[in-house]
Amino acid sequence: MIEVNIPGRDKKLEITTLLLDLNGTISFDGHLIPGVAERIAPLKELVDIYILTADTFGSGTQIAAELGIQFLKVSPEDGNQDKKAFVHHFNPQNVAAVGNGFNDRSMLAEAGLSIVVIGPEGCSLKALTAADIAVTDINQALDLLLNPLRIRATLRA
Repeated sequence: MIEVNIPGRDKKLEITTLLLDLNGTISFDGHLIPGVAERIAPLKELVDIYILTADTFGSGTQIAAELGIQFLKVSPEDGNQDKKAFVHHFNPQNVAAVGNGFNDRSMLAEAGLSIVVIGPEGCSLKALTAADIAVTDINQALDLLLNPLRIRATLRA
């Protein structure tokens, strides 16, 4: 579990599940972004991790296997609803979500902690406004989770 006590909030965050979008978030043009695997390894010791993706490039299964995490393919037409529903398989307040696309907007809005990545693929404005934190690189997002005091500094009242 990742715990973050944020001044000005009633309850501390207790993250037990991490949901990751694939394309434009942890991969670019179907290839895992350098540095992600090295950060996922220690995070797997703290939380359960899932990739949720419409799998545009068809590399999701391979990347999930390489990282040793769970894979869930969502509908290419209504992945937003699939991702939102998956957040509710858990206590949403215990979920951290990271994404960049229009189909990530509800997942980001529902999660207890949400991080949007504005990377080389860009990000949807709807995803951006649904997120708690915006970063310019997936490794920055994963480093926030590995160093929760950074989250506290960013989100304090």
